[in-house]
Amino acid sequence: MFEAVEELIGEHADLEKRLADPAVHADQREATRLGKRYAELTPIVGTYRSWKQTGEDIETARELAQLDADFADEVKELEARREELTDRLRLLLVPRDPSDDKDVILEVKAGEGGEESALFAGDLLRMYLRYAERVGWKTEIIDANESDLGGYKDVQVAVKAKSNAEPGQGVWARLKYEGGVHRVQRVPATESQGRIHTSAAGVLVTPEAEEVEVEISQNDLRIDVYRSSGPGGQSVNTTDSAVRITHLPTGIVVSCQNEKSQLQNKEQALRILRSRLLAAAQEEAEREASDARRSQVRTVDRSERIRTYNFPENRISDHRVGFKAYNLDQVLDGELDPVIQACVDADAAAKLAAAQ
Repeated sequence: MFEAVEELIGEHADLEKRLADPAVHADQREATRLGKRYAELTPIVGTYRSWKQTGEDIETARELAQLDADFADEVKELEARREELTDRLRLLLVPRDPSDDKDVILEVKAGEGGEESALFAGDLLRMYLRYAERVGWKTEIIDANESDLGGYKDVQVAVKAKSNAEPGQGVWARLKYEGGVHRVQRVPATESQGRIHTSAAGVLVTPEAEEVEVEISQNDLRIDVYRSSGPGGQSVNTTDSAVRITHLPTGIVVSCQNEKSQLQNKEQALRILRSRLLAAAQEEAEREASDARRSQVRTVDRSERIRTYNFPENRISDHRVGFKAYNLDQVLDGELDPVIQACVDADAAAKLAAAQ
């Protein structure tokens, strides 16, 4: 069992030697890549060594138990410990999502429901901003289109992890489960009769791409400029500073008007475009690699309605994993970890089952 780990131990030892060489650190990008891989392998190597040592300890305890019955309890404890290590090692060996360490661009867009949907989109935005603050992530609103009552027709936010985040604990590793349709049931602020309405908002989460990961040819872009609309500074509504970029090969359209200058809006729009193109390329690769897809594809279908926020019952329900809790007010205040963890656990269990 776990014969493949021996090869990983060799790779881990080789990485340790290379990282100890000062010459490697002359190329910071390469040093970072090697460091990430070393950090990924370290828990696997450590768990495997504990698993192997525990197996040897069990054999010793069994021999001693034949001479002294008092060692029988120690055998049981060691066997239970080895079972735990076996499960953990199996989970560590499941193929990881290669984007788990990436930061993300999160977009919230109002759906059906008019002004109430825009207000709910604003609630979702505040939930994600507060969650990010709780876990120590940085957020930056890239572009926003506000509604008349203070909600959002659409908004894009960059979310970045701390530089010392643990491997596999990047922003994408947690927030990738948020993409999809979020439904709300409540009495809208615009409702005078006290009737409960149902509306929805969409959330799109894409891993943020580095420029080196996605090449964009200027010949593939159509760039239009226009006058910004909505709240802003004195120059926002009087100059053609807003930018709309159309990626001709894919038809993806990105608009940005939040910044004061046309150049700044263009850079922000390209940032969003790169992340969408990277996500599209990864999804295409998953479709083509049918064998790898069984173990690597996410169990969450982001195109479906994923969650309901029921205000009268203070209830939140995730329809993909059967999660339900009656602390909606706390979740909207940023206590999102239990909801996300339910998705993480279900995804890990599905991948583990597929790998066996």
